[in-house]
Amino acid sequence: MKIRHILQGDRPYYRKLAKLALPIAFQNLMLACVAAADAFMLGSIEQNAMSAVSLASQIQFVQNMILMAAVSATSVLGAQYWGKKDRKAIDDIFCQGMRLCALTSTVFFVGCVFFPRYLMLLFTNEEVLISIGVQYLRIAGWSYLFTGFSQCYLAMMKVSEHAAVTAKLSFATVMLNIVLNAVLIYGLCGIAPLGARGAALATLIARIAELTACIAISFRKGFLHPSLRGLFRHNALLSRDFYRCMLPLLGSSLLWGIGFTSYTAFMGHMGTEAAAASSVATVIRDLICCMCNGLANGGGILVGNALGSGDLAKGKLYGQRLAILAFVCGFASCLVMFILTPAVVHFVKLTPEAHRYLLQMMIIMSVYMIGRAVNTIVINGIFAAGGDTIFDLYSLVITMWMIAIPLAAIGTFWRHWPVYIVYACTCLDEVGKIPWVMAHYKKYKWVRDLTR
Repeated sequence: MKIRHILQGDRPYYRKLAKLALPIAFQNLMLACVAAADAFMLGSIEQNAMSAVSLASQIQFVQNMILMAAVSATSVLGAQYWGKKDRKAIDDIFCQGMRLCALTSTVFFVGCVFFPRYLMLLFTNEEVLISIGVQYLRIAGWSYLFTGFSQCYLAMMKVSEHAAVTAKLSFATVMLNIVLNAVLIYGLCGIAPLGARGAALATLIARIAELTACIAISFRKGFLHPSLRGLFRHNALLSRDFYRCMLPLLGSSLLWGIGFTSYTAFMGHMGTEAAAASSVATVIRDLICCMCNGLANGGGILVGNALGSGDLAKGKLYGQRLAILAFVCGFASCLVMFILTPAVVHFVKLTPEAHRYLLQMMIIMSVYMIGRAVNTIVINGIFAAGGDTIFDLYSLVITMWMIAIPLAAIGTFWRHWPVYIVYACTCLDEVGKIPWVMAHYKKYKWVRDLTR
């Protein structure tokens, strides 16, 4: 009865949630489609090319974890100040995020373009995969210069109620990327086939186009763009709030990102078949996670708007609704994964052994999706909206770094467990974390107004 009372009525809330969450989910889907296109197009040519690019892409995954901290802090504070209608503060927050993204993008660009072999050695000892990955990173590394800036612009568009525009922009960028993938990977239109290098070049061109479009759109009426003077101005109070919000997010993002990267490395050290199956499972996981990411971002913005306007009761109610929807999304994601498993296993071109690994991984992933959806929406949506960002940090230390990673490492390098058992170990953290997350949620430490 209590759940029904929380969910019923308030149609404007659900309209706003759909207006924010659906475009953001669609944007995430489009981004995941690029990874899917890379995997399936390269996989149709050669299994090793698909595996190598999947491993090399983990470098960008780690970069995105760092960028996510800066962009999330920008979104959290931006949503609250948007609720308060303080444009000056929003500009300072925007500029702060841009400066951090510029620094991060430069570091990863240098690493990928000048030291790609050392980075690939972190993920695999198979020389054939290292060689292909190096070719990919030397080109794709240039695209990493632009990603952070684009993400800042897109985040501020969502905060300022232009989520639909971000979805359209992502759709156009993804379509461009996929078309270029086909042309450059397969060698269409009279161009010589480039394989993995073609996938990297397609990504670079798409990222340049995306940033150019973001800058142009930001100057439209009603949109936000960082002031040139603001990029060199330091607001001490807001910077303190920004780093207080961002540093726990950065810590948890790095722990989560490096942890997930280590999972990929475990699969890479278990052979090319395990790496190939894991690559496909990762793509499917990312596609299905789009809805929970959309709910986390869209619902979190609404919670933040309410808290920033000073209406803490409404912010708490919005958070309660989002928590219930998190479980609905989790069980729906589990069901979708089960339904898709036969089709994915049948469609992907892999060796018989890799096919067997993939089937096992997809079944395990189905259960994992419940935890992934619930934790993503509650932690990244509800907790983050009220600045309660430290919980994720210590929950990751315990569930991922003290349980999941040690078990997977023991199974990979010492006990030599079967691939499916090691893979199951890498999924323990999300499922086991649910009771702890919900216990912290009920303390309502996230019901806070962060604005000054």
